[in-house]
Amino acid sequence: MHAEDYYGKNIILADRDMVELSSDELMAGADEVDVAFLVVGDPLGATTHTDLILRAVEKNIPYRIIHNASIMNAIGCCGLQLYNYGETVSIVFWTDDWQPESFYDKIISNRERGMHTLCLLDIKMKEQTIENLMKGRPIFEPPRFLSASQACQQLIKIIERRDEEKKTKADLNTDSICIAVARVGAEDQKIATATLKEMSSYDLGSPLHSLVIPGHMHPLEKQMLELFAVSDHVKTCLQKDEI
Repeated sequence: MHAEDYYGKNIILADRDMVELSSDELMAGADEVDVAFLVVGDPLGATTHTDLILRAVEKNIPYRIIHNASIMNAIGCCGLQLYNYGETVSIVFWTDDWQPESFYDKIISNRERGMHTLCLLDIKMKEQTIENLMKGRPIFEPPRFLSASQACQQLIKIIERRDEEKKTKADLNTDSICIAVARVGAEDQKIATATLKEMSSYDLGSPLHSLVIPGHMHPLEKQMLELFAVSDHVKTCLQKDEI
């Protein structure tokens, strides 16, 4: 591992189960020597990490937090002002018999207040088939990452299902503008502004992806989004305030 070479220390890969169920193991000896817990993004971007702090306090173990950038603030790269964001939502992988829509209602609630919505896209790690789970075999499926195009496909299906319902100005349609980002902070970072329909088939490459549904936009925000427009149609929508 590159990190081990850089720090000159042995690093243990801690999956979700280890962090949530084996905190005592993580903190073993931390009252005598320094123990570092490395995460992607900001350390307090997940409630699990807050739980670790509380457990350390219970054991009278001092702790120090070193903050880092996360998608929660790095999303500013798309040009929408951070103080104009409402509640963040998570869009999960749908299955044939499980297709929740609650995230859509939260997006609409944000838009009714003129707020943007950051949509965090689902990550599946260490999944097991029912057969392997029932037989207790530690065999895991390859990791899966929800793409921005898949998220938009799901949003469009919700729009189609609700087509007969009473419409409001905050409701989405296939021509609504959205912004997708991929690999934020990396050299091959990608930002794209498109309609939901366009984004549903737009390839941003490898993960991780996030999606933003804008609310009311300041003219400068619209100008920024034009920089990442995938089509002339999108630029026209932004210039005419057709979002």
